[in-house]
Amino acid sequence: MNICEALRAESGVVAVVGAGGKKTTLYTLATRASKSDRQAVVTATVRIPIFDRHVEEVVVTDDPVAALEQAAAWPVGVVPEREGEDRYVGYDLETIDDLAAADVADVVLVKADGARTREFKAPGDHEPQLPPRTDTVVPIASVQVVGKPLAAEHVHRPERVAAITGRDRGETIRTEDVAAVLASERGGLKGVPDGAAVVPLLNKVDNATHRQDAAEIATMILERTPSVNRVVLARMIDDDPVIQVLER
Repeated sequence: MNICEALRAESGVVAVVGAGGKKTTLYTLATRASKSDRQAVVTATVRIPIFDRHVEEVVVTDDPVAALEQAAAWPVGVVPEREGEDRYVGYDLETIDDLAAADVADVVLVKADGARTREFKAPGDHEPQLPPRTDTVVPIASVQVVGKPLAAEHVHRPERVAAITGRDRGETIRTEDVAAVLASERGGLKGVPDGAAVVPLLNKVDNATHRQDAAEIATMILERTPSVNRVVLARMIDDDPVIQVLER
């Protein structure tokens, strides 16, 4: 099973949230889609670092539909505005919905929250920014956070992770803590639109220990979350990222 199929990211609006490889996942999915002759778009509903080298073209525009109707090479990045030297601003949710409805691309890949390069997170009050027309939500966590302290060095908004898991700040993060956050309505399931599929991704599975930890997390998610039917274990920087797919 290839990574696009595994994450149910072959078509529609795919929103990526969480921490531990969101941007790499977006760019990998876009590249793989284009290699399969599918027209892929990379965009965001929040700020996103400059990503020009990961796509064939970036168009800064208030009218992404018109821009994509003229696209000659894929994948294409569309954003409404550049902010400073290092990042773009994201679109409002209505614009992404309009883009989806226009049917000018096969798959629209959306960065829908931020994590400040941490390995794990729980969303803030105004996150995630998920378009109502989202077809698939991919909540991400790096399995390498297991064994690390619950602290800002490794976790974005550690106080919110603590509130979900019952762990104290500074305590060691366990597999059950990662599963609890990804399976929580205050965590990986927050704001998921009605009818959208949820496919959690456990990333950075670099060795046998990581794989064992990730499999434990995936099993716990599947046991406690009826709305999740599949969890993907991966190493997204690899040419063949999928390590294992666990299903109900």
